[in-house]
Amino acid sequence: MAAGRPTIADVARVAQVSPSTASVVFSGKASVTDATRARVLDAAASLGYTGPDPRAASLRRGSSGIVGVVFEEHLGAAFRDPIKAVMMDGLAEGVAPLGAGLLLLQDDAGAPGAVPASPNLRSAPLDAVVLVGCSGRLADSLEAVRGRGIPVVVIEGDAGPGIPRVELDNREAQRHAARHLRSLGHEDVVVLTLPFDASRRRGWVDADDARAPVVDVTRERLAGARDVFPAARVYAAGGSLIDEGLAAGRMILARASQRPTAVIAQSDLLAAGVVRAAEELGLSVPGDVSVTGFDGITVDGFAPYELTTLVQPAAEKGRAAGAIVTRMIEGSDAASISFTCTFRQGNTTSPPAR
Repeated sequence: MAAGRPTIADVARVAQVSPSTASVVFSGKASVTDATRARVLDAAASLGYTGPDPRAASLRRGSSGIVGVVFEEHLGAAFRDPIKAVMMDGLAEGVAPLGAGLLLLQDDAGAPGAVPASPNLRSAPLDAVVLVGCSGRLADSLEAVRGRGIPVVVIEGDAGPGIPRVELDNREAQRHAARHLRSLGHEDVVVLTLPFDASRRRGWVDADDARAPVVDVTRERLAGARDVFPAARVYAAGGSLIDEGLAAGRMILARASQRPTAVIAQSDLLAAGVVRAAEELGLSVPGDVSVTGFDGITVDGFAPYELTTLVQPAAEKGRAAGAIVTRMIEGSDAASISFTCTFRQGNTTSPPAR
């Protein structure tokens, strides 16, 4: 084998199959026997071959005009999140100078022995990839993309040295909201978090639970709340949805003897669900329980409430990621960018009644 990046021909030679058969295993365009698939994948692993060179498919143009985007959660859940929808609008604007389009890809890079869907991170002709978050299963996506030698940028996640990031001051922003509650006199506070990991397990997190969230946003926002309320109880939600906040709120507020005077929710949708749960129980917000959110979105049908929250620049984050992608594709250096949230006091917080 010649020095440099291994080719599909090298894989075929080691697997003792024809190059066309080896190519089929990676493209998924035709079926092969399980034994043949296993031989090709084993040969690819031994050679360090991660998939077709994305530049070959678009050699004449020199670029594909496609920027891949991968989320940590399923696409249905991602697009029910208003923040991610706005961020995607910003990202589309950011890559517009390239004349590029966005391709949402299934994160199947880490499925052992599976035939990847087409298109996918291993084979799709991509000029760059934007990972929205970088934790849990997205670590496999990162390795697949880096193996192809194409530019990568991460929005709110740490992909390690050399990978530019678009960051948000999650810890400091959440600390600001917690300090606001402390200044009002609150001491008994529950933190309602976003998912801890890919399992999205819901429920109370025991005080002696050594498990740290693997999702960067969850971990940083929880750290900010604990900077002010180190003994705060923690309840993990399964996603950033009003229904998740409603279900969690019913549990958090159910028993009067253990009811907190305030809930720090890690998203506005979760916070809105907690407010609805309080209403179900005949509690007033903020008279009986104060609630803070995070994001600064407009929640439909939420009047007369206006959440006390942290407003994040979602569109600007997307545009910044697009600008970084543009610079990297053009061969320029690209530095990480940090954004700051703005605290907005609404009518869902007040001094505790007791």
